[in-house]
Amino acid sequence: MWFFDLESRREVKKEEGEAFAREHGLVFMETSAKTAANVEEAFINTAKEIYEKIQEGVFDINNEVCLCILFSITIC
Repeated sequence: MWFFDLESRREVKKEEGEAFAREHGLVFMETSAKTAANVEEAFINTAKEIYEKIQEGVFDINNEVCLCILFSITIC
C-alpha cells in the first residue's frame, strides 16, 4: 500500500507497485493515513482475502504457524 498524499516523496511508481502485487498474488491499494482514504477498505479487503484462503484450504487455522502468518499479514 502506498500513501498518495505523499506523492512528492514517492519512491515507487503506482504501476510498479501494481505489477509487483500482481506478480506475487498480492492485493494492491493506495491509501492515505492523512485523509483515511481507502484505509478501511484495505483492512476489509485483507480480511476477505484471508477468509477466502481459509475457505480454499490454503491456510489451516488450526496451525499455530499459520495463525502467526495471518496476524503478520493483517498488520503489515
